[in-house]
Amino acid sequence: MNIDGQEESENVEDRRGGGMRTGGIATGGGAILILILALIFKVSPSQIAALLNGGSPNRGGTTTQQPVDSREEELRHFTAVIFRDTEKVWDDVFQQMGRTYPKPILVFFSGQVQSACGMADAAVGPFYCGGDHRVYIDLSFYKEMQQQLHSPGEFARAYVVAHEVGHHVQRVLGYADAVDAARQRRDPRENQMSVRLELQADYFAGVWTSKAQQKFKFLENGDLESAINCAQQIGDDTLQRAGSGTVRPEKFTHGTSAQRVKWFRKGYDTGSVSGAAALFDLRYDQL
Repeated sequence: MNIDGQEESENVEDRRGGGMRTGGIATGGGAILILILALIFKVSPSQIAALLNGGSPNRGGTTTQQPVDSREEELRHFTAVIFRDTEKVWDDVFQQMGRTYPKPILVFFSGQVQSACGMADAAVGPFYCGGDHRVYIDLSFYKEMQQQLHSPGEFARAYVVAHEVGHHVQRVLGYADAVDAARQRRDPRENQMSVRLELQADYFAGVWTSKAQQKFKFLENGDLESAINCAQQIGDDTLQRAGSGTVRPEKFTHGTSAQRVKWFRKGYDTGSVSGAAALFDLRYDQL
């Protein structure tokens, strides 16, 4: 992928290490104090933060800040840029529909995180919480993608981000309401509704890819294939077969590898938002 020169999203919370930072500055009461002091002394907030941490604004010193992992920071930057690209594309799409796209928030965390959907740890992987309209990701997941899920490549990571943003889009468009209702009434087809929702998020990831490529021309040789490979590797049947050796369709929640590839490709090939309705209009055996 070529994302050189593209800016990061401003709608980011960094909660790695148990803190909460936005744009590199802690939020909450501490952030307010830092900003006030910076205005009083006419220096940058980062200089004030360094002083409060026991260091010096002009030279090195002992601080409580952890060493920066350059590789992790590259992944953070990449993810924030892709998130910004989703904002730009969905802004355009919603404007064409005569609507305003309400932007979600991207949250980086390490280990575990509290969301409006409850406490979650890194083992659940990236997720979207409709209760607070946030996409959560522990950057260590990218390493798991490469080593455990056999899904290397930058665009495989972009696909994961776009899929989670797809959950936000479907909630804004009202598709998630039917699934919420099924879960509340303990509908026996709840798993099937979940599959529909996940495949639709794959479809929206494909739509975004199509429109983002037109807008940014960022795809390079092998990029699309890396996303398709990722979709194959995280299908329910593939994961069940790798885990227990047995495939149990009644336990599916995300769809088969073939279905995930199919709907991502369909979204990419058509670039049509209206085509997403098919995921809830078709019979389950036609997905």
